[in-house]
Amino acid sequence: MSERNTVIRSLHDLGLAAWFGGSLMGAVGLNGAAQDEGGVEAGRDRISSSGWAKWAPVNAAAVGAHLFGGGGLLAVNAHRVATQQGVGASTAAKTVVTAAALAATAYARILGKKVELASSTDHGDAEQAEKHPIDLDKARRHLAATQWAVPALTGCLVVLNALHGEQQRPVEQVPGMWERARSAAHLMS
Repeated sequence: MSERNTVIRSLHDLGLAAWFGGSLMGAVGLNGAAQDEGGVEAGRDRISSSGWAKWAPVNAAAVGAHLFGGGGLLAVNAHRVATQQGVGASTAAKTVVTAAALAATAYARILGKKVELASSTDHGDAEQAEKHPIDLDKARRHLAATQWAVPALTGCLVVLNALHGEQQRPVEQVPGMWERARSAAHLMS
């Protein structure tokens, strides 16, 4: 049945936990604190941008750990994905949601950097922002929505991860593999 894959499972789960938790804390706590303490919009942008910029390298490491662990789990469970009924579908769903979460995370960082440059008091940042002008109000709206999309999508990954855990139970594996084999035999006849 299954063997222990503690290291790759830990990378997968801890990476996802940090990705989900950090994005949720940022959307609620960091952005909320910036709203309370920032005064004018540019001040709120600077506070929020500073916090998100400090989180970005940790988030990148978390996403990398999750992806590395996920790839490892996929490799060691390839037989289950291919033979156990339902596992292929949940794996495909998890892949699609992961891609969407990655896209939302990248888009949030791009928008965040634009808002950061546009609101900066640093002369060099202001010059760089002038080279790439943006509609700051539109960027703020998109950024706010995207920063909520990331914890929503990574929360879906947590749920799909729980489903995968349930599918890995021996009581699920044997009937699932039997049903898949029976369906394949029925198609061949």
